[in-house]
Amino acid sequence: MKNLQEATERICDLKGSLVAMDALVTALIHVMPREMRAELLSTFEGHAEVARNVLLHTPISEHSIAAFERDVRRTSALIGAHHHLTPTSRH
Repeated sequence: MKNLQEATERICDLKGSLVAMDALVTALIHVMPREMRAELLSTFEGHAEVARNVLLHTPISEHSIAAFERDVRRTSALIGAHHHLTPTSRH
């Protein structure tokens, strides 16, 4: 039972860390100058493709791959949505 408790605590710890990183990335996107967002989107998509290839050739859970794909889509949409905003439409 102790191993299950430790695993549960570790998963909870990782979730908290992930939420904090998500908040940081979202904040950075919001303050990033509009002209940099297109470059960010292109760079992010390239890095995501590299990560995708690594994941597909690694023994990893399908749940992890599905979560990766979901969050890549969400982040790309977040960057793209802000990339198309006019300066007055943010508020």
